[in-house]
Amino acid sequence: MSVTATHMNTINHLSASCKTPNLHLPICSNRRFALPSPRKPNYSLSQLLPKSLNGSSPLNRRSRSNTRKRLSVSMEWQDCTVKMEVDIPVSVAYNFYLDRESFPKWMPFISSVEVLKDKPDLSRWSLKYNAFGQDIKYSWLARNLQPTPNQKIHWRSLEGLPNKGSVRFFPKGPSSCLVELTVSYEVPALLTPVASALRPFLETLLRGGLERFATLAKTT
Repeated sequence: MSVTATHMNTINHLSASCKTPNLHLPICSNRRFALPSPRKPNYSLSQLLPKSLNGSSPLNRRSRSNTRKRLSVSMEWQDCTVKMEVDIPVSVAYNFYLDRESFPKWMPFISSVEVLKDKPDLSRWSLKYNAFGQDIKYSWLARNLQPTPNQKIHWRSLEGLPNKGSVRFFPKGPSSCLVELTVSYEVPALLTPVASALRPFLETLLRGGLERFATLAKTT
């Protein structure tokens, strides 16, 4: 065997034992290789924030407080006052008005009044009236404040319909007096124009109540 033949056999043997690259494939391809994702940190974002930005921070508390203020509704008191001279002595008018449980007999929109047995300065009131084709119903717990005998009775609600009021008695002679009744109720500021428009209607109801009050007080 010649030297040339020996060299060729060696080359063929090496070629058979080694894989040759596929020259038909491009050296660079457009395929994207997925890189390993970074390890997720085991700490929370709140640990990285300063205390002034955490949930219990003053900044957050102020933000919640401002939100509540924006959501709160502004309320206003509306007053309704009627006066009437009645032909009964001031002491009779005063004592008759003190009987709260008799109110449904002469005040048209009061359906019931219950004085609490263990706390006689407290009373539960129910209002029921049909107006403008709708049934209106409210209830509240009221406290009678310290009265001035033969001069003033006043009260304030503790829960339910927000209201307060007073009735004053002015002697006009031995057998007559002037009764001045003021009822105040709280409404949203946005409804103030509506409440003002309804004031004459409420005044008519109160005046009618005082007329029946005077009639019953005479016969009691």
